[in-house]
Amino acid sequence: MLKIGVLGAGHLGKIHLRLLQQSEKYELVGFYDENQENGAKIAAEFGYKQFDTIAKLIHAVDVIDIVTPTLSHYKCAKVSIKSGKHVFIEKPIATTVDEAEEIIALATEYKVKGQVGHVERFNPAFIATKNMIENPMFIETHRLAEFNPRGTDVPVVLDLMIHDIDAILSVVNSKVKNIHASGVSVISETPDIANARIEFENGCVANLTSSRISMKNMRKTRFFQKDAYISVDFLEKKCEVVKMKDAPEVPGDFDMILQNAEGVKKQIYFSNPEVQQNNAILDELESFADAINNDTTPVVTLEQATNALRVAYQIIDSMENK
Repeated sequence: MLKIGVLGAGHLGKIHLRLLQQSEKYELVGFYDENQENGAKIAAEFGYKQFDTIAKLIHAVDVIDIVTPTLSHYKCAKVSIKSGKHVFIEKPIATTVDEAEEIIALATEYKVKGQVGHVERFNPAFIATKNMIENPMFIETHRLAEFNPRGTDVPVVLDLMIHDIDAILSVVNSKVKNIHASGVSVISETPDIANARIEFENGCVANLTSSRISMKNMRKTRFFQKDAYISVDFLEKKCEVVKMKDAPEVPGDFDMILQNAEGVKKQIYFSNPEVQQNNAILDELESFADAINNDTTPVVTLEQATNALRVAYQIIDSMENK
């Protein structure tokens, strides 16, 4: 079991602490929170060991789980990596692309592994369909959330849309060519609702909409590709696949057949791949333990998370230029 310590005991930090204590792949050594009073309450309520300095916690573990506000990710990662510790960093990896690239350089220099908490990669509905997503040419995402003051310190692109940016980059095997985006600040100082159109060099186009001032929650992505349509509901953890195949010469009574203008007939097949329910946060943390123990590449690498952050800032730049 790898010894792990958690930096940050806020809303998400408490979830990480609970799951790590349950994990069979980690030994939870303790945590550090900048607010010592808040930390003392958590330690008293749940029995986790509270450390009074970051340095003492880092010294006591093999892995550091960074669940602090984004602004401090770089600082926490830097001191952890320089102490030779593997780092799991909540998304986004850092505040700026320059910070993210320095984290990559430090991890290489000190020969430690890093993974970033883009948790939707571990969403069971996405896992159930990912192998079916082959060369998508149009992608549409909607990630809508009811207003929550937590997270409004960053634009909605870095708070919500970055989940979809990472998921899209993981299935589109092409470089970004153009980005056009617009956003509106309704309640916060930064945009609360944003739409981005990402064009890739291979012709794929992704249209992303994110809002944190919605009346209802929604997290849906649709992938369109040759002879197939794949829908993933990240919130409800459901998926649907519609495939088109050449129609049989003698269709059955209940076969759905479409005929295009050229007279080509296609049969439509509907399927709902089985979704294996899981705890995505526990799975991402334990997959990092496997990567360390087996010396394999983490599922969400520091480089991939940096690419997602880079695209997020291109979207923000496009909004600001308008």
